Amino acid sequence: MNKTHPSVAQRLVDYIHNFGYGQLPSEVVAHSKLVILDTLGAIIAASNPKYSASRIITDFAKDQGGTPESSVVGRNFKTNCVNAALVNGTLGYYCDIESHHVRAVVHAPASNVPTALAIGERVKASGKQFLAAITLGIDVACRVSNAIGPTALYDRGFHPSCVAGAFGTAVNAGHLLGLNQKQFANTLGLVATQACGTLGWENDPTENSRPFNPGLAARNGTTAALLGSMDFGGPPDPFEERFNIFDAWSVEPHLEEITDGLGERFAITELAFKRYACCAFTHPGLDALFAIMEAHNLTHQQIQRIVLRFPKSGVALINDDKLKSHSGSYVLAVGAYAKRVLIEDILQDRRAEPEIRRLHDGVEIVGDESIDHLFPARYTTIVEVTTTDGRYFSEQVDFARGCPENPMECEELEAKYFTLTEPEIGQEKAESIKDVVNNLDAIKDISVLGDMLRK
Repeated sequence: MNKTHPSVAQRLVDYIHNFGYGQLPSEVVAHSKLVILDTLGAIIAASNPKYSASRIITDFAKDQGGTPESSVVGRNFKTNCVNAALVNGTLGYYCDIESHHVRAVVHAPASNVPTALAIGERVKASGKQFLAAITLGIDVACRVSNAIGPTALYDRGFHPSCVAGAFGTAVNAGHLLGLNQKQFANTLGLVATQACGTLGWENDPTENSRPFNPGLAARNGTTAALLGSMDFGGPPDPFEERFNIFDAWSVEPHLEEITDGLGERFAITELAFKRYACCAFTHPGLDALFAIMEAHNLTHQQIQRIVLRFPKSGVALINDDKLKSHSGSYVLAVGAYAKRVLIEDILQDRRAEPEIRRLHDGVEIVGDESIDHLFPARYTTIVEVTTTDGRYFSEQVDFARGCPENPMECEELEAKYFTLTEPEIGQEKAESIKDVVNNLDAIKDISVLGDMLRK
Protein backbone atom coordinates (compact mmCIF):
# COMPACT_ATOMS: atom_id res chain seq x y z
CA MET A 1 0.00 0.00 0.00
CA ASN A 2 1.40 3.35 -1.04
CA LYS A 3 0.51 5.88 1.60
CA THR A 4 1.85 9.30 2.35
CA HIS A 5 1.03 8.97 6.05
CA PRO A 6 1.47 5.99 8.38
CA SER A 7 -1.48 3.62 8.48
CA VAL A 8 -3.65 3.27 11.58
CA ALA A 9 -1.96 -0.04 12.32
CA GLN A 10 1.50 1.55 12.06
CA ARG A 11 0.51 4.39 14.37
CA LEU A 12 -0.95 1.96 16.89
CA VAL A 13 2.14 -0.27 16.76
CA ASP A 14 4.43 2.74 17.25
CA TYR A 15 2.42 3.78 20.28
CA ILE A 16 2.14 0.41 22.00
CA HIS A 17 5.79 -0.42 21.33
CA ASN A 18 6.91 2.77 23.08
CA PHE A 19 4.31 2.66 25.84
CA GLY A 20 5.38 2.38 29.46
CA TYR A 21 4.26 2.92 33.03
CA GLY A 22 5.87 6.36 33.07
CA GLN A 23 3.28 7.60 30.59
CA LEU A 24 0.41 6.96 32.99
CA PRO A 25 -0.87 9.99 34.92
CA SER A 26 -1.12 9.39 38.66
CA GLU A 27 -4.92 9.52 38.59
CA VAL A 28 -4.98 6.80 35.92
CA VAL A 29 -2.70 4.61 38.04
CA ALA A 30 -4.96 5.07 41.05
CA HIS A 31 -8.05 4.23 39.02
CA SER A 32 -6.37 1.21 37.45
CA LYS A 33 -5.69 -0.21 40.89
CA LEU A 34 -9.41 0.05 41.71
CA VAL A 35 -10.30 -1.75 38.47
CA ILE A 36 -7.77 -4.51 39.19
CA LEU A 37 -9.03 -4.98 42.76
CA ASP A 38 -12.64 -5.04 41.58
CA THR A 39 -11.82 -7.61 38.88
CA LEU A 40 -9.86 -9.83 41.24
CA GLY A 41 -12.85 -9.78 43.58
CA ALA A 42 -15.06 -11.09 40.79
CA ILE A 43 -12.53 -13.79 39.82
CA ILE A 44 -12.07 -14.99 43.40
CA ALA A 45 -15.83 -15.20 43.96
CA ALA A 46 -16.24 -17.13 40.70
CA SER A 47 -13.45 -19.60 41.53
CA ASN A 48 -15.60 -21.62 43.94
CA PRO A 49 -15.78 -25.16 42.49
CA LYS A 50 -19.44 -25.46 43.45
CA TYR A 51 -20.09 -23.41 40.31
CA SER A 52 -20.05 -25.71 37.28
CA ALA A 53 -18.12 -23.51 34.83
CA SER A 54 -15.43 -22.87 37.44
CA ARG A 55 -15.07 -26.54 38.30
CA ILE A 56 -15.06 -27.79 34.70
CA ILE A 57 -12.73 -25.19 33.19
CA THR A 58 -10.16 -25.61 35.98
CA ASP A 59 -10.37 -29.41 35.74
CA PHE A 60 -9.75 -29.00 32.01
CA ALA A 61 -6.60 -26.96 32.65
CA LYS A 62 -5.33 -29.48 35.19
CA ASP A 63 -5.95 -32.32 32.76
CA GLN A 64 -4.07 -30.48 30.01
CA GLY A 65 -1.04 -30.00 32.23
CA GLY A 66 1.73 -27.89 30.72
CA THR A 67 4.61 -25.89 32.11
CA PRO A 68 3.63 -24.78 35.64
CA GLU A 69 4.30 -21.08 35.15
CA SER A 70 1.00 -19.26 35.80
CA SER A 71 -1.49 -19.50 38.66
CA VAL A 72 -5.03 -20.79 38.40
CA VAL A 73 -7.05 -18.62 40.79
CA GLY A 74 -8.62 -20.50 43.66
CA ARG A 75 -6.76 -23.75 42.97
CA ASN A 76 -3.53 -25.28 44.22
CA PHE A 77 -1.70 -25.60 40.90
CA LYS A 78 -0.14 -23.67 38.06
CA THR A 79 -0.43 -24.36 34.35
CA ASN A 80 1.01 -22.82 31.20
CA CYS A 81 0.20 -19.17 30.61
CA VAL A 82 -2.21 -19.86 27.72
CA ASN A 83 -4.41 -22.17 29.78
CA ALA A 84 -4.17 -19.92 32.84
CA ALA A 85 -5.39 -16.99 30.75
CA LEU A 86 -8.29 -19.10 29.47
CA VAL A 87 -9.35 -20.27 32.93
CA ASN A 88 -8.98 -16.98 34.79
CA GLY A 89 -10.50 -15.04 31.89
CA THR A 90 -13.54 -17.29 32.07
CA LEU A 91 -13.79 -16.71 35.81
CA GLY A 92 -13.43 -12.97 35.20
CA TYR A 93 -16.85 -12.75 33.55
CA TYR A 94 -18.61 -15.57 35.37
CA CYS A 95 -20.15 -13.43 38.14
CA ASP A 96 -21.01 -10.71 35.59
CA ILE A 97 -20.15 -8.18 38.28
CA GLU A 98 -16.81 -6.86 36.97
CA SER A 99 -16.46 -3.41 35.36
CA HIS A 100 -17.22 -2.73 31.70
CA HIS A 101 -17.07 0.08 29.13
CA VAL A 102 -20.54 1.43 28.42
CA ARG A 103 -20.09 2.86 24.92
CA ALA A 104 -17.81 0.09 23.69
CA VAL A 105 -20.05 -2.55 25.36
CA VAL A 106 -16.95 -4.56 26.23
CA HIS A 107 -15.91 -6.34 29.44
CA ALA A 108 -12.23 -5.66 28.93
CA PRO A 109 -11.02 -6.10 32.56
CA ALA A 110 -12.41 -9.66 32.69
CA SER A 111 -9.90 -10.77 30.07
CA ASN A 112 -7.07 -8.27 30.60
CA VAL A 113 -6.37 -8.78 34.29
CA PRO A 114 -6.04 -12.58 33.79
CA THR A 115 -3.85 -12.08 30.71
CA ALA A 116 -1.45 -9.78 32.56
CA LEU A 117 -1.34 -12.18 35.51
CA ALA A 118 -0.62 -15.20 33.28
CA ILE A 119 2.12 -13.58 31.20
CA GLY A 120 3.36 -11.52 34.13
CA GLU A 121 4.09 -14.63 36.18
CA ARG A 122 5.81 -16.24 33.20
CA VAL A 123 8.21 -13.33 32.68
CA LYS A 124 8.34 -12.19 36.33
CA ALA A 125 6.99 -8.75 35.45
CA SER A 126 7.06 -5.91 37.94
CA GLY A 127 3.91 -4.38 39.37
CA LYS A 128 4.46 -1.30 37.21
CA GLN A 129 4.64 -3.43 34.06
CA PHE A 130 1.52 -5.29 35.18
CA LEU A 131 -0.36 -2.02 35.65
CA ALA A 132 0.79 -0.64 32.31
CA ALA A 133 -0.15 -3.82 30.43
CA ILE A 134 -3.67 -3.88 31.84
CA THR A 135 -4.24 -0.18 31.18
CA LEU A 136 -2.93 -0.51 27.63
CA GLY A 137 -4.93 -3.66 26.88
CA ILE A 138 -8.22 -2.24 28.14
CA ASP A 139 -7.62 0.91 26.10
CA VAL A 140 -7.02 -1.00 22.86
CA ALA A 141 -9.98 -3.36 23.40
CA CYS A 142 -12.38 -0.43 23.85
CA ARG A 143 -10.91 1.48 20.90
CA VAL A 144 -11.27 -1.52 18.56
CA SER A 145 -14.86 -2.13 19.70
CA ASN A 146 -15.80 1.51 19.12
CA ALA A 147 -14.05 1.49 15.74
CA ILE A 148 -15.99 -1.57 14.56
CA GLY A 149 -19.19 -0.46 16.26
CA PRO A 150 -20.49 -2.67 19.09
CA THR A 151 -24.05 -2.63 17.74
CA ALA A 152 -22.76 -3.89 14.38
CA LEU A 153 -21.12 -6.80 16.19
CA TYR A 154 -24.29 -7.55 18.12
CA ASP A 155 -26.37 -7.37 14.95
CA ARG A 156 -24.13 -10.04 13.43
CA GLY A 157 -24.35 -12.22 16.52
CA PHE A 158 -20.84 -11.52 17.81
CA HIS A 159 -19.76 -10.62 21.33
CA PRO A 160 -17.63 -7.42 21.49
CA SER A 161 -15.97 -8.65 24.68
CA CYS A 162 -14.53 -11.57 22.75
CA VAL A 163 -13.86 -10.05 19.33
CA ALA A 164 -12.50 -6.64 20.39
CA GLY A 165 -11.35 -7.99 23.73
CA ALA A 166 -8.79 -10.23 22.03
CA PHE A 167 -7.02 -7.23 20.50
CA GLY A 168 -6.62 -5.77 23.98
CA THR A 169 -5.23 -8.95 25.49
CA ALA A 170 -2.80 -9.39 22.57
CA VAL A 171 -1.38 -5.92 23.15
CA ASN A 172 -1.36 -6.53 26.92
CA ALA A 173 0.60 -9.77 26.55
CA GLY A 174 2.87 -8.28 23.90
CA HIS A 175 3.78 -5.42 26.22
CA LEU A 176 4.85 -7.82 28.95
CA LEU A 177 6.78 -9.98 26.47
CA GLY A 178 8.64 -6.90 25.20
CA LEU A 179 7.72 -7.31 21.53
CA ASN A 180 9.44 -5.20 18.90
CA GLN A 181 7.44 -3.29 16.30
CA LYS A 182 7.41 -6.03 13.69
CA GLN A 183 6.36 -8.59 16.26
CA PHE A 184 3.57 -6.30 17.48
CA ALA A 185 2.33 -5.87 13.91
CA ASN A 186 2.28 -9.64 13.41
CA THR A 187 0.53 -10.09 16.75
CA LEU A 188 -2.30 -7.75 15.75
CA GLY A 189 -2.75 -9.70 12.53
CA LEU A 190 -2.59 -13.04 14.31
CA VAL A 191 -5.17 -12.06 16.89
CA ALA A 192 -7.46 -10.80 14.12
CA THR A 193 -7.42 -14.28 12.60
CA GLN A 194 -8.41 -15.74 15.98
CA ALA A 195 -11.01 -13.15 16.99
CA CYS A 196 -14.22 -15.01 17.66
CA GLY A 197 -17.12 -15.36 20.07
CA THR A 198 -20.74 -15.58 19.03
CA LEU A 199 -23.72 -14.66 21.15
CA GLY A 200 -24.85 -18.28 21.06
CA TRP A 201 -24.36 -18.36 24.82
CA GLU A 202 -27.67 -16.51 24.99
CA ASN A 203 -29.25 -19.93 24.43
CA ASP A 204 -27.21 -21.72 27.11
CA PRO A 205 -29.09 -21.80 30.44
CA THR A 206 -26.05 -23.32 32.21
CA GLU A 207 -24.27 -19.93 32.03
CA ASN A 208 -21.07 -21.86 31.14
CA SER A 209 -20.47 -20.56 27.61
CA ARG A 210 -21.24 -16.92 28.48
CA PRO A 211 -18.04 -16.37 30.54
CA PHE A 212 -16.11 -18.63 28.17
CA ASN A 213 -16.02 -15.77 25.64
CA PRO A 214 -13.74 -13.46 27.66
CA GLY A 215 -11.72 -16.58 28.47
CA LEU A 216 -11.26 -17.05 24.74
CA ALA A 217 -10.25 -13.40 24.38
CA ALA A 218 -7.56 -13.90 27.03
CA ARG A 219 -6.37 -17.16 25.51
CA ASN A 220 -6.33 -15.90 21.91
CA GLY A 221 -4.52 -12.68 22.72
CA THR A 222 -1.94 -14.55 24.79
CA THR A 223 -1.42 -17.08 21.99
CA ALA A 224 -1.04 -14.36 19.35
CA ALA A 225 1.54 -12.46 21.41
CA LEU A 226 3.55 -15.60 22.18
CA LEU A 227 3.64 -16.52 18.49
CA GLY A 228 4.55 -12.94 17.64
CA SER A 229 7.44 -13.10 20.10
CA MET A 230 8.74 -16.12 18.17
CA ASP A 231 8.55 -14.19 14.87
CA PHE A 232 5.59 -16.17 13.60
CA GLY A 233 4.26 -14.25 10.60
CA GLY A 234 0.85 -12.66 10.52
CA PRO A 235 -1.32 -10.39 8.37
CA PRO A 236 0.56 -7.07 8.62
CA ASP A 237 -2.49 -4.80 8.75
CA PRO A 238 -5.84 -6.11 10.02
CA PHE A 239 -7.43 -2.65 9.84
CA GLU A 240 -6.99 -1.38 6.27
CA GLU A 241 -5.66 -4.10 3.98
CA ARG A 242 -7.80 -6.69 2.19
CA PHE A 243 -10.00 -8.91 4.35
CA ASN A 244 -9.76 -6.54 7.30
CA ILE A 245 -11.85 -6.69 10.47
CA PHE A 246 -14.15 -3.89 9.33
CA ASP A 247 -15.09 -5.73 6.17
CA ALA A 248 -15.92 -8.69 8.37
CA TRP A 249 -17.92 -7.00 11.13
CA SER A 250 -18.62 -3.32 10.61
CA VAL A 251 -21.35 -1.28 8.92
CA GLU A 252 -19.97 2.21 9.45
CA PRO A 253 -16.38 1.82 10.65
CA HIS A 254 -14.83 4.62 12.64
CA LEU A 255 -11.15 3.92 12.09
CA GLU A 256 -10.16 7.11 13.86
CA GLU A 257 -11.38 5.64 17.17
CA ILE A 258 -8.29 3.42 17.29
CA THR A 259 -5.75 6.24 17.45
CA ASP A 260 -7.71 9.32 18.51
CA GLY A 261 -6.28 10.69 21.75
CA LEU A 262 -3.78 7.88 22.23
CA GLY A 263 -1.79 8.58 25.37
CA GLU A 264 -4.14 11.39 26.37
CA ARG A 265 -7.41 9.54 27.03
CA PHE A 266 -7.41 6.17 28.78
CA ALA A 267 -10.49 3.98 28.48
CA ILE A 268 -9.85 2.42 31.88
CA THR A 269 -11.00 5.70 33.50
CA GLU A 270 -14.26 5.47 31.54
CA LEU A 271 -15.27 2.06 32.90
CA ALA A 272 -18.49 1.53 34.81
CA PHE A 273 -18.35 -0.50 38.02
CA LYS A 274 -21.22 -2.89 38.71
CA ARG A 275 -23.28 -3.42 41.84
CA TYR A 276 -25.31 -6.38 40.60
CA ALA A 277 -24.30 -9.77 39.17
CA CYS A 278 -26.13 -9.50 35.88
CA CYS A 279 -26.01 -7.89 32.43
CA ALA A 280 -25.05 -4.21 32.52
CA PHE A 281 -28.08 -3.41 30.36
CA THR A 282 -30.30 -4.28 33.35
CA HIS A 283 -28.48 -2.12 35.91
CA PRO A 284 -30.24 1.20 35.18
CA GLY A 285 -33.54 -0.67 35.45
CA LEU A 286 -32.61 -2.11 38.83
CA ASP A 287 -31.52 1.31 40.05
CA ALA A 288 -34.82 2.78 38.85
CA LEU A 289 -36.86 0.01 40.47
CA PHE A 290 -35.05 0.35 43.80
CA ALA A 291 -35.46 4.14 43.69
CA ILE A 292 -39.23 3.74 43.25
CA MET A 293 -39.50 1.14 46.02
CA GLU A 294 -37.48 3.26 48.43
CA ALA A 295 -39.18 6.57 47.63
CA HIS A 296 -42.66 5.10 48.10
CA ASN A 297 -41.82 2.53 50.77
CA LEU A 298 -43.00 -0.34 48.59
CA THR A 299 -42.56 -4.00 49.40
CA HIS A 300 -42.43 -6.68 46.71
CA GLN A 301 -45.89 -7.85 47.79
CA GLN A 302 -47.31 -4.47 46.75
CA ILE A 303 -45.94 -4.65 43.18
CA GLN A 304 -48.45 -5.82 40.59
CA ARG A 305 -46.72 -4.97 37.31
CA ILE A 306 -43.35 -3.67 36.11
CA VAL A 307 -42.64 -2.27 32.65
CA LEU A 308 -38.98 -1.86 31.67
CA ARG A 309 -38.36 0.41 28.68
CA PHE A 310 -34.93 0.00 27.11
CA PRO A 311 -33.37 1.32 23.85
CA LYS A 312 -34.77 -0.72 20.99
CA SER A 313 -31.32 -1.48 19.52
CA GLY A 314 -30.24 -3.34 22.65
CA VAL A 315 -33.45 -4.78 24.04
CA ALA A 316 -33.09 -8.17 22.34
CA LEU A 317 -30.22 -9.06 24.66
CA ILE A 318 -32.35 -8.75 27.81
CA ASN A 319 -35.74 -9.83 26.46
CA ASP A 320 -35.25 -13.60 26.67
CA ASP A 321 -35.61 -15.88 29.66
CA LYS A 322 -33.13 -18.58 28.62
CA LEU A 323 -30.22 -16.83 30.29
CA LYS A 324 -31.03 -15.61 33.79
CA SER A 325 -28.16 -13.08 33.95
CA HIS A 326 -29.51 -11.40 30.82
CA SER A 327 -33.24 -11.77 31.41
CA GLY A 328 -34.77 -8.43 32.32
CA SER A 329 -37.87 -10.15 33.64
CA TYR A 330 -35.92 -12.47 35.91
CA VAL A 331 -33.44 -9.85 37.13
CA LEU A 332 -36.16 -7.34 38.03
CA ALA A 333 -38.21 -10.02 39.77
CA VAL A 334 -35.25 -11.15 41.90
CA GLY A 335 -34.30 -7.53 42.53
CA ALA A 336 -37.80 -6.58 43.66
CA TYR A 337 -37.93 -9.58 45.98
CA ALA A 338 -34.40 -9.59 47.43
CA LYS A 339 -33.22 -5.99 46.88
CA ARG A 340 -30.02 -7.36 45.29
CA VAL A 341 -28.82 -9.68 42.50
CA LEU A 342 -25.85 -11.94 43.27
CA ILE A 343 -24.09 -14.73 41.39
CA GLU A 344 -26.15 -17.24 43.38
CA ASP A 345 -29.28 -15.74 41.88
CA ILE A 346 -28.15 -16.11 38.28
CA LEU A 347 -26.63 -19.58 38.59
CA GLN A 348 -29.78 -21.07 40.10
CA ASP A 349 -33.31 -20.63 38.82
CA ARG A 350 -35.43 -18.98 41.50
CA ARG A 351 -38.58 -18.89 39.40
CA ALA A 352 -39.81 -21.97 41.23
CA GLU A 353 -40.36 -19.70 44.22
CA PRO A 354 -44.01 -18.59 43.99
CA GLU A 355 -43.44 -14.90 44.75
CA ILE A 356 -40.55 -14.55 42.32
CA ARG A 357 -42.61 -16.36 39.64
CA ARG A 358 -45.49 -13.93 40.27
CA LEU A 359 -43.21 -10.91 39.98
CA HIS A 360 -41.47 -12.37 36.91
CA ASP A 361 -44.76 -12.93 35.11
CA GLY A 362 -45.72 -9.33 35.83
CA VAL A 363 -42.68 -7.83 34.04
CA GLU A 364 -42.92 -6.50 30.49
CA ILE A 365 -39.81 -5.55 28.50
CA VAL A 366 -40.30 -2.89 25.82
CA GLY A 367 -37.89 -1.77 23.11
CA ASP A 368 -38.39 1.99 23.18
CA GLU A 369 -37.53 4.00 20.05
CA SER A 370 -37.76 7.30 21.92
CA ILE A 371 -34.55 6.53 23.84
CA ASP A 372 -32.84 4.48 21.14
CA HIS A 373 -30.75 7.39 19.81
CA LEU A 374 -28.84 7.47 23.10
CA PHE A 375 -27.66 3.86 22.81
CA PRO A 376 -24.96 2.59 23.32
CA ALA A 377 -23.38 5.75 24.74
CA ARG A 378 -25.86 5.39 27.58
CA TYR A 379 -28.27 2.67 28.61
CA THR A 380 -31.19 4.97 29.38
CA THR A 381 -33.98 2.97 31.00
CA ILE A 382 -37.48 3.84 32.14
CA VAL A 383 -39.18 1.66 34.75
CA GLU A 384 -42.91 1.89 35.39
CA VAL A 385 -44.41 0.22 38.46
CA THR A 386 -48.10 -0.41 39.05
CA THR A 387 -49.04 -1.44 42.58
CA THR A 388 -51.71 -3.88 43.71
CA ASP A 389 -53.84 -0.94 44.89
CA GLY A 390 -53.64 0.83 41.52
CA ARG A 391 -50.89 3.40 42.09
CA TYR A 392 -48.47 4.13 39.25
CA PHE A 393 -44.85 5.26 39.50
CA SER A 394 -42.19 5.92 36.86
CA GLU A 395 -38.44 6.48 37.09
CA GLN A 396 -35.84 7.14 34.38
CA VAL A 397 -32.15 6.35 34.89
CA ASP A 398 -29.61 7.44 32.29
CA PHE A 399 -26.50 6.19 34.07
CA ALA A 400 -26.48 3.30 36.53
CA ARG A 401 -24.67 3.79 39.81
CA GLY A 402 -21.02 2.99 39.13
CA CYS A 403 -20.81 4.77 35.77
CA PRO A 404 -18.33 7.66 35.59
CA GLU A 405 -21.33 10.02 35.41
CA ASN A 406 -22.78 8.46 38.58
CA PRO A 407 -19.70 7.07 40.35
CA MET A 408 -19.34 4.72 43.28
CA GLU A 409 -17.04 5.85 46.07
CA CYS A 410 -13.76 4.02 46.74
CA GLU A 411 -15.19 2.82 50.04
CA GLU A 412 -18.14 1.24 48.24
CA LEU A 413 -15.86 -0.56 45.81
CA GLU A 414 -13.69 -1.89 48.61
CA ALA A 415 -16.77 -3.06 50.50
CA LYS A 416 -17.93 -4.84 47.34
CA TYR A 417 -14.52 -6.50 47.02
CA PHE A 418 -14.67 -7.86 50.56
CA THR A 419 -18.25 -9.04 50.09
CA LEU A 420 -17.11 -11.06 47.08
CA THR A 421 -13.88 -12.42 48.51
CA GLU A 422 -14.22 -13.02 52.24
CA PRO A 423 -16.57 -16.03 51.89
CA GLU A 424 -13.94 -17.68 49.66
CA ILE A 425 -10.58 -16.74 51.17
CA GLY A 426 -11.28 -15.09 54.51
CA GLN A 427 -10.73 -11.52 55.69
CA GLU A 428 -6.98 -11.77 56.35
CA LYS A 429 -6.08 -13.04 52.89
CA ALA A 430 -8.51 -10.61 51.23
CA GLU A 431 -6.81 -7.75 53.08
CA SER A 432 -3.36 -8.98 52.01
CA ILE A 433 -4.36 -9.10 48.34
CA LYS A 434 -5.82 -5.61 48.59
CA ASP A 435 -2.56 -4.34 50.09
CA VAL A 436 -0.55 -5.83 47.22
CA VAL A 437 -2.85 -4.21 44.63
CA ASN A 438 -2.67 -0.86 46.38
CA ASN A 439 1.14 -1.05 46.30
CA LEU A 440 1.65 -2.52 42.84
CA ASP A 441 4.11 0.25 42.00
CA ALA A 442 6.55 -1.23 44.50
CA ILE A 443 6.15 -4.92 43.57
CA LYS A 444 9.24 -6.34 41.87
CA ASP A 445 7.68 -9.63 40.72
CA ILE A 446 3.94 -10.03 40.11
CA SER A 447 4.29 -13.72 41.05
CA VAL A 448 3.74 -12.50 44.61
CA LEU A 449 0.14 -11.76 43.64
CA GLY A 450 -0.23 -14.99 41.71
CA ASP A 451 0.94 -17.00 44.72
CA MET A 452 -1.68 -15.31 46.92
CA LEU A 453 -4.47 -16.01 44.45
CA ARG A 454 -3.82 -19.75 44.46
CA LYS A 455 -5.55 -21.76 47.13
